Amino acid sequence: MKIFNTLSRTKEEFIPLEEGKVKMYVCGPTVYNFIHIGNARPMIVFDTVRRYFEYKGYDVNYVSNFTDVDDKIIKKAIEEGVDADTISKRYIEECKKDMAMMNVKPATTHPLATEEICGMLDMIQDLIDKGHAYTGKDGTVYFRTKSFKEYGKLSHKNLEDLQSGFREIKVTGEEDKEDPTDFVLWKPKKDGEPYWESPWCNGRPGWHIECSVMSKKYLGDSIDIHAGGEDLVFPQNEIAQSEASNGKTFAKYWMHNAFLNIDNRKMSKSLGNFFTVREISEKYDLQVLRFFMLSAHYRSPLNFSAELMEASKNGLERILTAVEKLNDALKAAEGELTESEKENITSAKEFVQKFEASMDDDFNTADAISAVFELVKFSNTTASENSSKAYLSWLKETIEKLCDVLGIITEKKEEILDSEIEDMIA
Repeated sequence: MKIFNTLSRTKEEFIPLEEGKVKMYVCGPTVYNFIHIGNARPMIVFDTVRRYFEYKGYDVNYVSNFTDVDDKIIKKAIEEGVDADTISKRYIEECKKDMAMMNVKPATTHPLATEEICGMLDMIQDLIDKGHAYTGKDGTVYFRTKSFKEYGKLSHKNLEDLQSGFREIKVTGEEDKEDPTDFVLWKPKKDGEPYWESPWCNGRPGWHIECSVMSKKYLGDSIDIHAGGEDLVFPQNEIAQSEASNGKTFAKYWMHNAFLNIDNRKMSKSLGNFFTVREISEKYDLQVLRFFMLSAHYRSPLNFSAELMEASKNGLERILTAVEKLNDALKAAEGELTESEKENITSAKEFVQKFEASMDDDFNTADAISAVFELVKFSNTTASENSSKAYLSWLKETIEKLCDVLGIITEKKEEILDSEIEDMIA
């Protein structure tokens, strides 16, 4: 199995740190509103990666956080006149509902940033003790990027490149920085904001320290895979914090999915092309959204449009109809495999091999779906009411097994006709 590693910019053979186990950390959403379809892409992609590892027999420890303390959450809380905890708890629950509708499996652990503050204080103090961090006059704690020689290795930018991109004039409140590339580990509270006590000031953590601490607690100092959207490639502060504190390689493989565009334009509220997963669920079963997301390679930019969603709906329907046809044929079927059916199974196994080869090649779900379509076509042409029960069962179970890797539920949902609703009302 090969994975494209952002760190080396090459496909590398996957060799786990511990045989038969995969330790995987996926950056979760900041919970201040309903998740949008851009948030949905990494959720679906990396859930599928997890499912394939499990299909291959790995024991996967899958950790995905909820960022429940952040400027956006505080802003929303102030707007509504409630506390930040009310906002984050509400949208964590809504996010979980959307994930369930997209058939995204719950993580092994869903840690919350606010419940891991003690660990963050410990790691920050450790970084100060080792000379990797320092405190400003107002109690802000900064990470000293020059103390970590490999800073920038994930984005392949060295400190000189990064410094030339910073303005010479320092941002107000950052006069204490030794270097413009230094970043915040802990910052003082503002009026009306949630805060925690610390040796430096009453305040809250910087964004990146949260993931370093949660990954360490639930997966250990070193992990197999760190995954997220491509917006997280730069800056790579997590590597600097974790490796400076633990003295070990933080993650062996770094996976990043490409952005999602809407009608070939970047999604933004100002353009009026901003869609939440909940809004999409009003028009489509979210299985269609999942199928659409997997119809392109995760590292390719993906364009969302009504036409492509309709195409995905039709493609998904082909698979569901084939399984329904097999179910109907199975009701009256009997008997063991015939010789010709055994030959058919040998032929059909080639589609399974094609599916696995596609997934082994950096999780190429687009080609994997093509293999499923070939198997569906083969099923439609070779299965009938005269087929044996054993043959029909094998086809159905094989299609379902491959669809399960993709997180596609093969049972058709019962649609209630308007006339039936009228009868029920009456």
